[in-house]
Amino acid sequence: MSGYPVYHGVMEIEINVLDNTDSAGILPVIPAKTILSAWSDAGWFGSNYNMNLYKGCCHGCIYCDSRSECYQVTDFDTVRAKADALTVLEQDLRAKRRKGVIISGSMSDAYNPFEGRQQLMRGALELMDRYGFGVVIDTKSPLVVRDLDVLQRIARHSPVAVNFTVTTAEDALCRRVERHVSPTSARLEAMQTLTAAGIRCGVLLMPILPFVNDTPENITAIVQMAHQAGSGWVFAGSDFGVTLRTNQRAHYLDWLDRLAEEEGGSELFTGLRAHYERTYGQTYHCRTPRNAELWLIFTATCRQKGLAYRMPDIVKRIHEGYGDAQVSLFDSF
Repeated sequence: MSGYPVYHGVMEIEINVLDNTDSAGILPVIPAKTILSAWSDAGWFGSNYNMNLYKGCCHGCIYCDSRSECYQVTDFDTVRAKADALTVLEQDLRAKRRKGVIISGSMSDAYNPFEGRQQLMRGALELMDRYGFGVVIDTKSPLVVRDLDVLQRIARHSPVAVNFTVTTAEDALCRRVERHVSPTSARLEAMQTLTAAGIRCGVLLMPILPFVNDTPENITAIVQMAHQAGSGWVFAGSDFGVTLRTNQRAHYLDWLDRLAEEEGGSELFTGLRAHYERTYGQTYHCRTPRNAELWLIFTATCRQKGLAYRMPDIVKRIHEGYGDAQVSLFDSF
């Protein structure tokens, strides 16, 4: 296949992970026999295939479940590209007998800082357009706006949706728990740009961290800000909380201590590790004690703003105009 870069080793590139200044970085690559998963009738947000062009993530979110031991991602904070990713992806697309919607971002945000130069996601979108596939993108990065032209081309024949993860309405708190990624305001500005151009967008309101961002004010503000940015939905799963398991639990609790000790640290994090240990012990799903109250506020605000919040309704909005959507797996949401 011509026109796409082929990477076999370690590449030196210019990248800014921590501070928005140019610095030398190294992006390793890993082998990949395939890029797309097998067909699913009702995947996340009505998707049929899953795609990850990169492995690992450098966004620095203290709560990320993808760090958990069960996913077997060593050196999680180091981003690695899939070798010959676009060549492999084109082979996968050509081999698929059924067209469908491909989701990206479930394990690794394709719009990491390296993507600005690598352009693997842009190349992947161009291939989706060429072979007639739709796309759902989960991201925390405004870089997705770069690919607006390709998203518009795909939308002419297949469903397109962009989900922005938003967990805190205030940028100051966002910068503390999502340390190396664009703040909430920048994500919502990107959403507004996309929705104004006809791209369907929504918010992933998860996770909600008990005793950190589990307040009525935060939930209400996020829903209202999503509406103002043109969002069609806000998805929060079935309740509010955070998942903690092997590897991720220790990482998260250690970060609560570090945030309590940081210069300028607030009382919000002081003693919070001990509070988690008393409240949840080794519990996998740590639901906020305020869940019932917050859920009522969340659903009422969504209804008031005309935003979908149940997965079947969200999938219908994403697929509207493209035929019937498969939503049977999400009846409980």
